[in-house]
Amino acid sequence: MRIEHDFLGERELADEAYYGVQTLRALENFDISGVAINRTPSFIQGLAFVKKAAALANRDCGILDEERANAICSACDRIIAGELHDQFIVDAIQGGAGTSTNMNANEVIANAALEILGKKKGDYAIIHPNDHVNLSQSTNDAYPTAFRITLYRELERLVQALEVLRDSFARKGAEFTDVLKMGRTQLQDAVPMTLGQEFDAFAVNVGEDIRRVLEARDLVTEINLGATAIGTRINAPDDYPEKAVEHLKTLTGIPVTLSQNLIEATWDTGAYVQISGVLKRVAVKLSKICNDLRLLSSGPRTGFNEINLPKLQPGSSIMPGKVNPVIPEVVNQVCFLVIGNDVTVSFAAEAGQLQLNVMEPVIAHCLFESIATLVRACHTLRIKCVDGITANAERTREMVLGSIGIVTALNPILGYEVSAALAKEAFESGANIIDLVRSKGLVSDDIIDDVFSIENLMHPKFIR
Repeated sequence: MRIEHDFLGERELADEAYYGVQTLRALENFDISGVAINRTPSFIQGLAFVKKAAALANRDCGILDEERANAICSACDRIIAGELHDQFIVDAIQGGAGTSTNMNANEVIANAALEILGKKKGDYAIIHPNDHVNLSQSTNDAYPTAFRITLYRELERLVQALEVLRDSFARKGAEFTDVLKMGRTQLQDAVPMTLGQEFDAFAVNVGEDIRRVLEARDLVTEINLGATAIGTRINAPDDYPEKAVEHLKTLTGIPVTLSQNLIEATWDTGAYVQISGVLKRVAVKLSKICNDLRLLSSGPRTGFNEINLPKLQPGSSIMPGKVNPVIPEVVNQVCFLVIGNDVTVSFAAEAGQLQLNVMEPVIAHCLFESIATLVRACHTLRIKCVDGITANAERTREMVLGSIGIVTALNPILGYEVSAALAKEAFESGANIIDLVRSKGLVSDDIIDDVFSIENLMHPKFIR
């Protein structure tokens, strides 16, 4: 064991622990979500990137000697490589505007750097968590910068997941290009289309959201590193912010830029609100697609039964043979979670006061959770559902030819009133529209054959 102290007093820690006394206090104080910050590994790496960039900038400014800077950078490299993540133990939801997270990083990096120098953990006279690792920084610029670096990388993962899901829908669109089916509005028969067109529309829908995510991602490239406490740059050398940002850009490959107004940037959470709104948009539209998949596969004998979803597991503990659309159902629930997280982000962003918004930890927790679950949901939907969908082409064709909605194709020829009368008679008598039109001699057989040909029903041309 070793003894560490802060201005509140001394505490005993296991000598094998890389974290220190402030992390220990946070662990005891914030038993809230049960989700440690290391649940998002890219966030831990983001913290290490920020600390390494800061050490390099402090070295360049001449306020951190080469030996300490190199040790801190080497410790950061270990964390960036995936080591020591188990030492980042504070709860994701915490008071203090992220101070506990920042100090968890400072302490782990300090003790890892001491180890590199052959010193004992806790020998802070050599490398101190605050005086050296946190040099020229405050939680109020280090934490949000790491948060934004993480968001950029996590949104890249979401884009990749959406891209492969879009491609899966597009492949099904090509596969179902000749499957005639009935389009519906308000759950009522509308006019014919193809199943391929329906799945192509799903692909386009997802593709639109990819563009919105990329647009929102660019908002987080503006950072406030060097702002320190409230944006006045207190305790940082004059050229430190620019040097730190340039090092961070080089280390991460992310095109970060220093905000023009660091006071505004330190309290502004508008980018998070917009990102959360885009995630909600993705969730709402993805959930709508899943609703459609559940409807189109409903049955098998008493529903639409136009498509078949892969059969993955028994669907009932009492009804033998029942199989449920479990993958669209679970994705629906992920989408509900994301929509709820957006409400939390909105309240947390609004709760900022004066020069700082202390609610960033819950904003980070919600955004990381929303992105991670959406990524997994997209992959699950693609692999376990969309890729394996098959069409019931004969059934969809029969429903079209037996529907009343196809009378709409006669509007340009017979007019709305006559067509409406035909629809009413077909509905009341149970007659087939095509047979009814033919029997009444309202148009020639050639026109009937042309209007109601499979090709024209799938890709209608104007006939008058």
